Amino acid sequence: MLSMQDILDYCDLNDDVIEVIADHTGVPMIVAAEMSEALLCSPEGVCRLHMMLVECMKEALARQRNERVIELMEVYEHLRRSHPLPSHF
Repeated sequence: MLSMQDILDYCDLNDDVIEVIADHTGVPMIVAAEMSEALLCSPEGVCRLHMMLVECMKEALARQRNERVIELMEVYEHLRRSHPLPSHF
């Protein structure tokens, strides 16, 4: 049987990005990992991943959770470097 770590190791995104996706969507990490892999298969999906993180940053800003905003900015920077927005968006 695969462990959660096995699944996270398989993913093209790091654990932090998957954790933010899980938080944002309200699903368990394992579901967020599967969802992220599916989203990475299309330019629209990559765009959606970026939007999820931006939405999380906006929410943290609105709640004045400055430390969380900084954490999310670091997570977003990793996503931006590893999976940039497609040029036609």
